[in-house]
Amino acid sequence: MSRETLAAALLPSPVPVRFLAEDGTRVDEHGGYTAPPPDRLVEAYRLMVLGRRFDVQATALTKQGRLAVYPSSAGQEACQVASALALTDADWLFPTYRDSVALVARGLEPGEILTLLRGDAHCGYDPTETRVAPQCTPLATQTLHAAGLAHAMRRRGEEAVAFALIGDGATSEGDFHEALNFAAVFKAPVVFFVQNNGFAISVPFEKQSAAPALAYKGVGYGVRSEQVDGNDAVAVLSVLDDAVAHARAGRGPVLVEAHTYRIDAHTNADDATRYRDPAEVEKWRAADPVRRLETYLTNENLLSGDDIERFRAEAETFAAGVRDTLNADVEPDPLSLFEHVYAVPTRQLAAQRELVAAELEAVEG
Repeated sequence: MSRETLAAALLPSPVPVRFLAEDGTRVDEHGGYTAPPPDRLVEAYRLMVLGRRFDVQATALTKQGRLAVYPSSAGQEACQVASALALTDADWLFPTYRDSVALVARGLEPGEILTLLRGDAHCGYDPTETRVAPQCTPLATQTLHAAGLAHAMRRRGEEAVAFALIGDGATSEGDFHEALNFAAVFKAPVVFFVQNNGFAISVPFEKQSAAPALAYKGVGYGVRSEQVDGNDAVAVLSVLDDAVAHARAGRGPVLVEAHTYRIDAHTNADDATRYRDPAEVEKWRAADPVRRLETYLTNENLLSGDDIERFRAEAETFAAGVRDTLNADVEPDPLSLFEHVYAVPTRQLAAQRELVAAELEAVEG
């Protein structure tokens, strides 16, 4: 393959791939991608409804003091759900702090998902059992973890894929670029999925990068790249299905950029009105991914009014379970402080544990 041909194969579509207009009608801007079958789209809609209700409930729990912080992903449900649906149980997901809805769609218990944001000492779920890495707060560090694990799985002959969720701000970090380069050189089966929601906390995209799109950052490293309308669930799932298949086939990593928007503030501790125009927020509300998919499925007679009500009722029941779980106080075991410090506890640590255990026994006795 000539350099010119190779370069052309790496370039993303000139405009974001999409199947649906903002009003839910079909458009022919999908660049040859194939729409997922109806049953997967209905399942995506169900999980998006569930995820949005989870997001609202988690936000409310921060106001009640049950969570220390919660970074909402409202408006990004298409990206969150498609990330989970594109993977098999054998694949690994590397989420950020804003990707709790993706974990819900992956099937993790909500109480375990929110443990980290509650301020507990561990991430709540077992990464080796769920094939989900701990939610990453430092920007872009999970991209290196994903690239390294993907390379290791390939060397072991596994057909699994690593999938790293990334925010637009993380693409300015050195770790992101190192991960792209490493993955490309070793053809690691990893997908880097950038959810470009317009802001790195308060820094708008145009002040982060002069590139026409973040997807172009992959080309310089020899990484196949693509961009997609992140509020079009049909397009996001189609593009991610293709990216995962590409990586799984041993053809190397893929970088996908989804153009979406963070409807809520960065976290409950942020005042987004200080740096965002309310008119801009309302413009993006009109592109709501849940409503867009609902309209399309309804128009295609793939979703009935009864289906919608059933999914909403399921979401309410789910939210009630989240409330019950987070409202239950957990009494931590003081001796758990000594766990997971060293693989093999030192003599000093063991002695300290015995001392605390004796003091606890004396108090309780």
